[in-house]
Amino acid sequence: MDLGATIFSTGWASGVNSYATVLVLALLARAGVGDVPAGFDADWVLYVSGAMFAVEFVTDKVPFLDSAWDTVHTVVRPLIGAVIGFSFAGESGIDGIGEALGGGVAGITALASHCVKAGLRLGVNTSPEPASNILVSLAEDATVAAVAVLAIEHPELAALVAAVCLAAGALLLLLLWRKVVRPGWARLRAHYRAGVRDP
Repeated sequence: MDLGATIFSTGWASGVNSYATVLVLALLARAGVGDVPAGFDADWVLYVSGAMFAVEFVTDKVPFLDSAWDTVHTVVRPLIGAVIGFSFAGESGIDGIGEALGGGVAGITALASHCVKAGLRLGVNTSPEPASNILVSLAEDATVAAVAVLAIEHPELAALVAAVCLAAGALLLLLLWRKVVRPGWARLRAHYRAGVRDP
């Protein structure tokens, strides 16, 4: 297993959907597929990640609620990504500074992919119909699952897919920032201000 590629790709996946990433790793661990770190096959990991993935699966497809969920998870996703990176580094026999470095790389990658996802979803929220949210969310879920599986079976390919997605998403975010993302952020604030005024 290419440790660096695995840490980077699982970090990217965690930033987009951390619960799906953990759930896929838990399922792989229980199936005995690849070198998944010890602990991912525990019952509580499977049940908690499965339950939280179910919540996110629904929440992530509702306009504006998805962005509120993203805001809450600005800390959660990088933290989970860091724990996953730390686990893979430790499983490979690296300890101390190496484990911390693995966790740090995964956490920073998760933060970067989370910021790209959250920004683009704000842009998607400027669309008046909900179908775009559903389609984008389903595409994210499928990509995260695929990258998490590839991270175990074909880490170099997983890292390539994650890098392309991260770079393309960041470029698209920059291109759409003024025309789409900033208006999306303004609409999100207005939406929740209206909700506070009209309980």
